[in-house]
Amino acid sequence: MKKKKTDFEARFWSGTRKHSVIDLLETFFQFNSLAEVKEILSMMMQCSVQKSVRITKDPAEVFHLYLSLRSLVRAARLIGKQEKKESFTISSDPNFPKTVTGSLSEEEYRDPVRVFQNAFKTCILEEFDEFLSAMMYFSSGNSRCDEEKKIIIPYLQLSKMLDAAWLTVERATAGK
Repeated sequence: MKKKKTDFEARFWSGTRKHSVIDLLETFFQFNSLAEVKEILSMMMQCSVQKSVRITKDPAEVFHLYLSLRSLVRAARLIGKQEKKESFTISSDPNFPKTVTGSLSEEEYRDPVRVFQNAFKTCILEEFDEFLSAMMYFSSGNSRCDEEKKIIIPYLQLSKMLDAAWLTVERATAGK
């Protein structure tokens, strides 16, 4: 069966416009370390809620991360939708070597696709886009986000999606 390639708005950061879902996730983790992404995301979150505090990272790196996270969120959305149609499967072998679960529960570790489905039940794509834009804006400037409630839930969901995406790539590449 031929893999369908979708435009996840990844041309700027990955060099190509079309990716399959797993290819996009693999490319994301080739460019970004999971631990580093989560650390930068945490720093951006802190800078967004504290007044007169800016992220110390190079603005180009932060912008690159912003674009790549937007693409990851779109890929996660597609994974969650396709799983309902049973057209996207990931090995959920319980004997798969357990490495790092991060923010995932045992159930989510066994079925990382569920993380993507739950994330988009909690927040819609536009809320993730608004969250990423707010994080980029407020962590780069001297002002702070006054509506912390609007950014905490997407932040937690994105953190879980990062762990699930990494696990998805690990399982997909182990199955090759």
